[in-house]
Amino acid sequence: MSNNTFPDDVSGVVLRRMKEGGFDFARVHPIEFYAIFPDEERARMAARNFRGESLRTEVSARDDGAWHLQVSKVMYATYSGIDNFEHDLESVVLPLGGVLDGWGVTQEAAYSGL
Repeated sequence: MSNNTFPDDVSGVVLRRMKEGGFDFARVHPIEFYAIFPDEERARMAARNFRGESLRTEVSARDDGAWHLQVSKVMYATYSGIDNFEHDLESVVLPLGGVLDGWGVTQEAAYSGL
């Protein structure tokens, strides 16, 4: 797989759109990974597994009574890096009764006049 092609799955489609939109793959970005839990205790238990210099976690209540976990990891936006971290997250989330809820990244917009 070259840098110009991505697999035809959800992450591959997102990465392809990011490339088409001019995303800067040459530098690291905080990539947010999301999971949903039935209660706060399990969300916080999962969050404790993700500590480190390039990691940040946030647990918050959702309107539907479930709890949201966001794990932000500063990393390069590569298919394999994202896929590997999703597998690591899933191995913590699923045994605690949670489900993965995707990932995302915010890119600073570069405007050249309106």
